[in-house]
Amino acid sequence: MGISAILNIAVSGMQANTRSLTTSAQNVANAMTPGYRRQVTSFAADASGGVTTTVHTSGATHLPDTSDVDLGQEMLDAIQAEIGFKANAAVWETGADMWDVLASIKRD
Repeated sequence: MGISAILNIAVSGMQANTRSLTTSAQNVANAMTPGYRRQVTSFAADASGGVTTTVHTSGATHLPDTSDVDLGQEMLDAIQAEIGFKANAAVWETGADMWDVLASIKRD
């Protein structure tokens, strides 16, 4: 696996975690909206490396005059997205540093 593939995988991870955080933010914004159904982000490995996401409505049942958003769960999801994003950003930064080292070796 080349450095460019590692960078692409890290970017897909950052994008996936951004989408997850966006979904949590949308859920929090609609927590008091009657009838709102919580959105959930699912992650899956991509065949070419990296990760893909899908957003779907939760299967939880609730009364039509309430929402099924649990603010505690949204906070946990947001923290998980932050940690995942930071981990992928660290991988990307390391790959970029390796790319710079290889470029300087080639120049010399």
